Amino acid sequence: MTRKNSKRLAYFESWFHPVADEILARRPDIQPVRLEYAGDAEANWTAMAEAHGYQVSARTELRAPWFPGRSMLARCPNLLAVSSTGAGYDVVDVDACTEMGIIVVNQSGTNKEAVAEHALGMMLCVSKQMIQSDRALRRDRDWDRGGFTGREMRGKTVGVVGLGQIGTRTAELCGGLFRMRVLAYDPYLSAEEIRARGAEKAELADLLREADYVSVHCPRTAETLGMFGAAEFAAMKPTAYFVNTARGGIHDEPALADALKRGLIAGAGIDVFLDEPPPMDHPLLGLDNVIVSMHIAGITEEAREAMAAAAAEQWITIFDGKRAPRIVNPEAWPAYIARFEKILGFKVEDNA
Repeated sequence: MTRKNSKRLAYFESWFHPVADEILARRPDIQPVRLEYAGDAEANWTAMAEAHGYQVSARTELRAPWFPGRSMLARCPNLLAVSSTGAGYDVVDVDACTEMGIIVVNQSGTNKEAVAEHALGMMLCVSKQMIQSDRALRRDRDWDRGGFTGREMRGKTVGVVGLGQIGTRTAELCGGLFRMRVLAYDPYLSAEEIRARGAEKAELADLLREADYVSVHCPRTAETLGMFGAAEFAAMKPTAYFVNTARGGIHDEPALADALKRGLIAGAGIDVFLDEPPPMDHPLLGLDNVIVSMHIAGITEEAREAMAAAAAEQWITIFDGKRAPRIVNPEAWPAYIARFEKILGFKVEDNA
């Protein structure tokens, strides 16, 4: 039942962690509306048309037609805000939201420890040949342990692509634990800002040429889609390792597989794919010098709780008429505040 003057918050199936339900339960003016992907389509659309907020499932769980794109948003006239599960928001058509006066928010920083640790673990695992020797040991005994000689990380150079909260934590771990030289490519940060985050500013070409490890931590956007292809892998050292715990599509998967087969780079750690899960005959799955995981870098127990809590708290901020702390599209703010007052009947604190 819809409560009087309630702000309706739609989501599918469940939150990442029950702490979100606990936080939202403290606010009787916010009505969480739980929907099911297998539920009645007409009822789901009715609920979405009434919703003021939409908490989007993670990419691996999200189902069509509930991706917040232009066609879906057109059927949701009361929608004021869309929130992603974690730091990534590539499942959301941000441009369409901006045009419609809908703000998009994410949970940036809430899973930085989880993802940075995962990236570091992949670097260690593939360069120390842990995954290669594990597979060989399970298959047969026709091998020489000298063939699994690894490389140490201490004193090497790591190139971090995207120096946001996750990239910064990765830089901190690499520089602190292993005394690595940290190069960072982030065109949106100055040399001073990058230095304050524990790295040296570098152009991508220089980073690829000098790095022993390349770790990707940028969002997937029109700008970064296909950012790493055949030319970029060819520019890396033949002893270097490529790690992507950000988003599938930032690297060209066939090009990476080809570079690994040809020995252009030494190995890779991949947590994300363009299509998830990847098909069983995916070329990267057949290579021993690749460690793969199924988009789990950011979903530790601690990160799941932190992401859910941050999302719930951000929804409270939004529905209280205050500026959310993690707005992806601030250019939508003027249209958003006008729509907010019209739909919910009170003014936003316009502290843009």
